[in-house]
Amino acid sequence: MKFFKRNKKYKGDSTKKPASKLKVKPFEYHPKIILAWAKGIEGNSDLLNYLLEHDYKELVMASHAIHLRDKARDWLMENGYPHIMAMINAAEGNKQALQWLRMNNFTLFYNMALAIDGHDEGFKWINQNSTQEYFYLTKIIKDVKDGIEEGHNDIHKRSRD
Repeated sequence: MKFFKRNKKYKGDSTKKPASKLKVKPFEYHPKIILAWAKGIEGNSDLLNYLLEHDYKELVMASHAIHLRDKARDWLMENGYPHIMAMINAAEGNKQALQWLRMNNFTLFYNMALAIDGHDEGFKWINQNSTQEYFYLTKIIKDVKDGIEEGHNDIHKRSRD
């Protein structure tokens, strides 16, 4: 029965270049910026504003993309952050995005996506090979994505799509 399942599937703008043709910008941030981003994803708008005012627009847009905002997803792809968008897509169960992360050596994002999608080996890898702020960030994104999924599956909530 598909009455209460989300039917809208985001396809993106088909006129854009594939991720493999895009320039990929580095993902290197101070641990405090990662923690601020995690709190922003959770809903702290003051920290999202701080990130925006201090030239971390990509993290703000990634926060919106995690919350299923199509324009933010397009912005990430168009502005050199296909690796962030691939992590978000892979965390939502997109196998091609997960494979792209692995093939392009985005090991941290690959394991974050695995963990967010419910695979314990992702959290295990992050715990052993990364830092605490990335473990915390991954847990926050998982909690938010699980909440979104729960909302989509709750027949008592109205769809915002």
